[in-house]
Amino acid sequence: CHNRSLLPHLPEVWYFYHMNMDCVFCKIIRGEIPSHRVYEDQNFLAFLSIDPESSGHTLIIPKKHYRWVWDLPAGRQTSLNIGKYFEVAQKIALAQNKAFNTDFVLSKIIGEEVPHAHIWVYPDSNVAGAREDFAGNAEKIRKNL
Repeated sequence: CHNRSLLPHLPEVWYFYHMNMDCVFCKIIRGEIPSHRVYEDQNFLAFLSIDPESSGHTLIIPKKHYRWVWDLPAGRQTSLNIGKYFEVAQKIALAQNKAFNTDFVLSKIIGEEVPHAHIWVYPDSNVAGAREDFAGNAEKIRKNL
């Protein structure tokens, strides 16, 4: 990823569009790579993992490219901030509780596998259903949002 402070003369739109052309999550946001979306708003996208730990394993990402979760703004001055990010993660986790009839939903923030901020939220691996039933699992989560 690139350090924005090194490029102060570039407009924000140019930076966002051109500096993230190779990011797989940015490609998903732009619709260049298909995904099973479970939630989307102006600032965040949640979609199923292609390598799920369990049924309904969801990745939650900001639509604006940030390298790490901790890079999101902390203040509430804008709708794109770390607090809102965790509210979306909570919304997905609560939907998974209902969708998969479990109170055991895990979350992870690692970030080494894709250089774009993301949170994993996924039910316990003992929940019923096939991990690879992407369409069915996405629908279960959407119905419980």
